[in-house]
Amino acid sequence: MSFPGRAVQRTWHLVDATSQTVGRLATTVAPILKGKHKPTYRPDGDVGDFVVIVNAEKVHFSGKKWSDKLYRWHTGYPGGLKERPAKDMLERKPESILKKAILGMLHRNNLRNSHIEPRLRIYAGPDHPHAAQLPEGVKPLPVHPRKRMGNFHFGLGEKYSETPYHPGSAKGREDEA
Repeated sequence: MSFPGRAVQRTWHLVDATSQTVGRLATTVAPILKGKHKPTYRPDGDVGDFVVIVNAEKVHFSGKKWSDKLYRWHTGYPGGLKERPAKDMLERKPESILKKAILGMLHRNNLRNSHIEPRLRIYAGPDHPHAAQLPEGVKPLPVHPRKRMGNFHFGLGEKYSETPYHPGSAKGREDEA
């Protein structure tokens, strides 16, 4: 059964980048842009959602990447290789740090350039012009879990189930008396 492109339902997602690691945030956003969370996903189809990222100027890098990581590009002229450290890139264009990380996780093809890339909206501050598209009372996507974060429960909450856990006992086993 084929899935026509006209029936694609696109949702708007809000992501707050405050104190989130760039790579971990990119691994959360890239599959949403591509549409991998939907049952109608096709690798060659344009089925992804819109993503609005706010507070891009407050992202975090681990280690010494603020001084060691270099962003390079070429102007097209002989000897035109330019490079800028991540700290300077954050001061000049904080949106481009996240944009480069997220688009680097997608295949380089016409689908990315013409369809997926325009659905990614990144803003340096907390204000964005997409309040009308986002649902009423929308909350940002949850923070991607980090190894050293002790307050993340993988969506299970405080209590896993109402039945108490007793180690060493199992239902269906007959008690040996």
